[in-house]
Amino acid sequence: MTDTSAPTPSDQGKIDPVFLRDLADAVGERDIRWLSRTLKRLHPADAADALEALHYDTFEEAVELLGGELPPEILIELRDSYREGAVEMLPDQAVAQALDELDSDDATTILEDLEEDRRERILEDLAPVDRAELERSLAYEEETAGRLMQTEFVAVPEFWTVGQTIDHARALGTDLPEVFYDIYVIDPAHRLLGIVSLASLLRQPRDIELEDIMHEPTTVLKPSTDQEEVAFQFQKYSLASAPVTDDAGRLIGMITVDDMVDVMQEEHSEDLLALSNVSSADASDTVLETVKARFPWLAINLFTAFIASAIISMFENAIEQIVALAILMPVVAALAGNAGSQGLAVAVRAIASRQLDGTAGRRAILREVLAASINGLLIGGGVGLIALFWFGDTSLGIVIAVAMFGTFLWAGLSGILVPLGLKRLGADPAVASSVFVLTLTDVMAFFSFLGLATLVLL
Repeated sequence: MTDTSAPTPSDQGKIDPVFLRDLADAVGERDIRWLSRTLKRLHPADAADALEALHYDTFEEAVELLGGELPPEILIELRDSYREGAVEMLPDQAVAQALDELDSDDATTILEDLEEDRRERILEDLAPVDRAELERSLAYEEETAGRLMQTEFVAVPEFWTVGQTIDHARALGTDLPEVFYDIYVIDPAHRLLGIVSLASLLRQPRDIELEDIMHEPTTVLKPSTDQEEVAFQFQKYSLASAPVTDDAGRLIGMITVDDMVDVMQEEHSEDLLALSNVSSADASDTVLETVKARFPWLAINLFTAFIASAIISMFENAIEQIVALAILMPVVAALAGNAGSQGLAVAVRAIASRQLDGTAGRRAILREVLAASINGLLIGGGVGLIALFWFGDTSLGIVIAVAMFGTFLWAGLSGILVPLGLKRLGADPAVASSVFVLTLTDVMAFFSFLGLATLVLL
């Protein structure tokens, strides 16, 4: 294998095919030395991208080949399905070593991937203090601040000076968190009193006491706080980190912005996929897993499609007498569904970012009504003119124009009211809204168009 002093696996997010081929060749030739040395030279995120770009079977071979030589920093950067597969293949000793080297929040992520019996077996090999911290983190519910927080942080008493704090941090050495932005000031009972940012600390003379420069925390999180709420607090206040305290106000951990970026991306991806009623699919997913994730929603859509078909069957005689109705029906339904989907996407995004709380919700409803009315007039008028020139029937043009206007208005209202209603009922608007909105718009489109045609043209 040709040695490279400065491997360049990617260029602006694209994996270099030459590097990828060399990586695959190294796996095939079982060149552990080149593989390990090359991956360690890369940024962990770049190394993870390169491994994920391999065929999944080759990826598994690479993990099996590296074993304990796979850097934990790369392991934690892998996508969930790849990380789970890698952890499953690694020997217990390699997993225990990775847990020992990673911060507690990343170590908890690794432990979540393990079967319960294997998790207990690996935890027994850790130092008692480390095991206690990880078991406490695992005791919290998934997707909460307790699972996200790391228990490594720097906390000092309020009567310390800047110089004492800096000397203390230096003395901690490798026990310092890998990434941190704030010094937490606590009382003898370990209750949080204030925060001193590293930037503020380094600007002060050594003899200044911390109580003179500390400030109140912008937000204090509880272990039970949902990760979506944590992400909202970070985004709202532009936080770099946030403390986590228990019910007695004692400092038990901190969450940093690097973890929140992952959570925000995860939440946004979930909402986007939920709007289409699908789940994410990785290269490691089998056909059966993909089918199982999508089939239930397709079955629900099948049921709702028959509801629309039942509406059409009510006007069977009108369709038989006026063939133009059958030709124009898809136009009404397609445009109405698109209008509803547009409003739904905007509403779900606004709900997720807390933009529809209070009176903002009423303003959004009014905005959607007005926008739908204007769009209905413009699109309905255009479709009416097309129908007039196509079929030479003024009445048909008027019918479809009026039906389009009413359907657009209905679609606009459905797109905003359905997710707001589901949110009030405690359901996830991103998951359940699209089925209701598309069904309502289809039913309204067919009923208004065919119903008006029956009344006016027959």
